[in-house]
Amino acid sequence: MLRILIAIIGLVFSVTSFASGESSMSLLDNRFRVDPTIKQITFVIYRAERSQPVVLVRPDGKKYYAWRSPDNVQWYQESAMDIISVDNPMPGPWQAVGKVTPKNKIKLISNLALETDVFPNRLFQGEDIKFTARLTSDGKPLVVRDFLDRVNLRVTFTKFVENEETLAKEAKPVPVVIGEFSDDGTGLDEFPGDGVFTVSLPISPEPGKYRVRVTSGNGVFLRAQEQEVLVYPTPVQATFIQSREDGMPHEVAVSGEQGMIAPGSLALSVKHMDMNGAETVVQNSSQDESMSVSVKVPNSGELGNFTWNSSIYATDLASGRALSFMTSDMSYSVLEEVDYEATRKLQEQQQLEQQKRLEEMRLIEMREEKRMRSILLIVGGNVFAILLGLVAWFIRGKLRAKKEMMPEMQLDMPKK
Repeated sequence: MLRILIAIIGLVFSVTSFASGESSMSLLDNRFRVDPTIKQITFVIYRAERSQPVVLVRPDGKKYYAWRSPDNVQWYQESAMDIISVDNPMPGPWQAVGKVTPKNKIKLISNLALETDVFPNRLFQGEDIKFTARLTSDGKPLVVRDFLDRVNLRVTFTKFVENEETLAKEAKPVPVVIGEFSDDGTGLDEFPGDGVFTVSLPISPEPGKYRVRVTSGNGVFLRAQEQEVLVYPTPVQATFIQSREDGMPHEVAVSGEQGMIAPGSLALSVKHMDMNGAETVVQNSSQDESMSVSVKVPNSGELGNFTWNSSIYATDLASGRALSFMTSDMSYSVLEEVDYEATRKLQEQQQLEQQKRLEEMRLIEMREEKRMRSILLIVGGNVFAILLGLVAWFIRGKLRAKKEMMPEMQLDMPKK
């Protein structure tokens, strides 16, 4: 009777806490109830360190395992934690079976949703945009730190193709990831663990039409927002003009494209770094209706390699949207001044030396050819003499043999 009373109290506590969308509770026998109105629920289950994942048991007794579960179940596991997300869960009492910790806490997160900023319909290649997304549970900000620490957002651009779903898998365009970020309070993210993700996204894809997809997933759940955007060519151009005179400053000039950038809206900030890492920042903005702006970069006259980058700000003429373009680090070198007369003389001297070497090589080749001809003549003469001697010796032998045979032939002839 006492156990039944305790179970009822625990069940009432579970339902009351769950109404807030997220709850943290100690449950008898690791049991918890899912309300019939819940369309999606996530269980955060703590267990003993380095223990096996729990077994999740549905109200009808069917079991879900980390290594075997239906498509509507996503499972993320660590050495002491399971995070399980179930779409359209069966209403009723569920149970987690496993080596749970003595302080058995099971957090329930219901009806997860991803809310994101809307991308402008017109983006520019090379611009950086501030982008914010929010995770909510039952319409309220999700602030479960253990859960948020294991979540990341990903933004992908996929080339737009009509009737993409009819294409073979190999023919479908490949999504390009342009940003991944977490709710960790770094970069543009203001506060860690507040369910708000903020990041600076570089629009790097080539100009064209794209499907932009924002997903939140860690293997536990996947929520997506998708829209179509157009990426236009970069409407600003930055040029570095290097000084050729000592003491005269270098220059970085930026021009905006007519019809794309609002006149007089350009602003430029350039960071210059020397060989020792010392930084100099120079800034300027365009005047009146100007479509260009420039800054002077100090020139110390020192020799070596230098680096610079720039931040360009402007306003989109069509929409009035603020634009930001961050250029990557660029480098240039300052070398000793070249003495062109000395260089010309050195080149002429090198050409003369090269001609001299070629003449010497030709003479060596001619001497070598002459020597080879002499060797061939000597060898040929010796061979001819040897052959001539052999012929003479052969003929002489034949004549001698013929003379020796003549008396014998005379003796054998009959006398008349």
